Amino acid sequence: MNTAPTAPVPGADHDLDALIARLATGEHAWARICLAERRELLLDVAAATTAVADEWVRTAAGIKQLHPASPLVGEEWMSGPYAVLTYLQALQETLRRLDEGADVLGGTRITPAPGGRLAVQVLPYDTYDKLLMSGFHAEVWTTPGVTEDQLRATAGLTQRTPRRTRGVALVLGAGNIFSIPPLDVLYQLYAENRTAVLKLNPTTDPLADVYRKAFKPLTDRGLVEIVTGGPEVGAALTAHPGIAAVHMTGSATTHDAVVWGTGGDGDAARASGTPKLAKPITSELGGVSPIIVLPGSWSDADLRYQAEHVATMRLHNSGCNCIAGQILILSSDWPQKNAFLTALRRALATAPARPAWYPGCEARVQSARDLHPGAEKPGGTPERTLLTGLDLTDDSESAFTTEYFGPVLGVAELPGTGARFLDAAVAATNDRLHGTLGANLIAHPDTIKALGRRLRDAIAELRYGTVAVNAWTGAGYATPRATWGAFPGHTLDDVQSGIGIVHNALLLDHTERTVVTGPFRPAPRSVLHGEPSLSPKPPWFVTNATAARTGRLLTEFAAHPRWQDLPALFTSALCG
Repeated sequence: MNTAPTAPVPGADHDLDALIARLATGEHAWARICLAERRELLLDVAAATTAVADEWVRTAAGIKQLHPASPLVGEEWMSGPYAVLTYLQALQETLRRLDEGADVLGGTRITPAPGGRLAVQVLPYDTYDKLLMSGFHAEVWTTPGVTEDQLRATAGLTQRTPRRTRGVALVLGAGNIFSIPPLDVLYQLYAENRTAVLKLNPTTDPLADVYRKAFKPLTDRGLVEIVTGGPEVGAALTAHPGIAAVHMTGSATTHDAVVWGTGGDGDAARASGTPKLAKPITSELGGVSPIIVLPGSWSDADLRYQAEHVATMRLHNSGCNCIAGQILILSSDWPQKNAFLTALRRALATAPARPAWYPGCEARVQSARDLHPGAEKPGGTPERTLLTGLDLTDDSESAFTTEYFGPVLGVAELPGTGARFLDAAVAATNDRLHGTLGANLIAHPDTIKALGRRLRDAIAELRYGTVAVNAWTGAGYATPRATWGAFPGHTLDDVQSGIGIVHNALLLDHTERTVVTGPFRPAPRSVLHGEPSLSPKPPWFVTNATAARTGRLLTEFAAHPRWQDLPALFTSALCG
């Protein structure tokens, strides 16, 4: 490591040279820590996270200007400490198996997937999953041609050779979903075998003390550091010779500024193919996510429920999600198209109001409206916007290339029904929409049955890192053993939704995507119509009246799973 001191960085709350020196020393210590002790550290972080969960959620709700009594606070439980705790529990189980010399995938269902792929079932993983996520399933699909022997032999990634550490990583944290920064740090430490410095997005600065308390078992050993500050701190860390690799969650614009530079210098660097950043970078950058609705014969209750589902995909976190559904694709030949749009307008208008809290949200919404004079304002909040009549053949349509990162939903139509419509929608999303992070499909069980194998083949054709059928891809984010990231194959000069993956608590190699499926109807209607699901309205729905209580109970259960706590959890979920 180059120990030459760098100039002080205005706004930094640490001496960056000293900080990186501590992490370099921590890396040497990490190499000597055995798997059993690494597992114990995960359990220690889980205990510390549990201890600060209330403070975490109170602080997060304050950042997002949510009333403490709002059901929407449930989002902060589920996308905050709950997501971290479930990941820590899943990852420590992988470490336990590795330490015992057991097969990481022992007992895990592995089946063929289209195109010479394998599908590894990651949900349900155990009995608790079967109860808490009844009717939901998730698989991680491998890249084509990988054998089961290869998959089993490499599961565990760098923890198979823990003494071979890989330097110090910089994690440039996200500012919208507050489990992202800690989860990204844990992935660097355990999947990449690197110590890490987390540079917080200024939006999350109020959570700095919470993160430090949660990560104290790791910071005490010099394995993780957390810093605040403006862009100049991030730039100084990125350029620091002691940083071996960078991971970031954010926009493609920020990624390109980090990799190539800005202004004329950045343009010149890109033109010559000489990145300013001469070290590896992985990233998760969002995009324009589709919601493909396959036409079928739906009841009025189906129309209302799935309209709430689509509204949730757009309005969760006020639309400030990299995985928010942005373009709804309907069949122009669906007899119930207008009825569904009526239900959707009602769902958008009646969903609980919340501020457009993320910086720049109001300006992005106004920009979308300025470009679409016919934009509808369905109500609920002043920012909610519906853009109808979008043309998927129009190369100039900005809604297909601009991630609005706010409560703006576009609607486009294609002709056809059945497989014809499905094929056209898959081709349009692959070819016209920017980004490859996640795609959502909604289909009646009768439609799924009629399509047969064609639906699974279509999922294989979609070039997205997570594909969800009758579920939101956000459920894939919250599944700890699932992979999370863009479809593989992007490059620095065409990064789309990013490079690499995170989460992946089984530490699988050779992965391509995660596929999530859910029930078309909530219980009890699911049971009455023969669907094998007991799940009520999911707690992440923006219309769930008990989401805050259910989110808290889920978090407490993730920290200390106990059978006797399930009745209260189920009661809260059923009342949602």
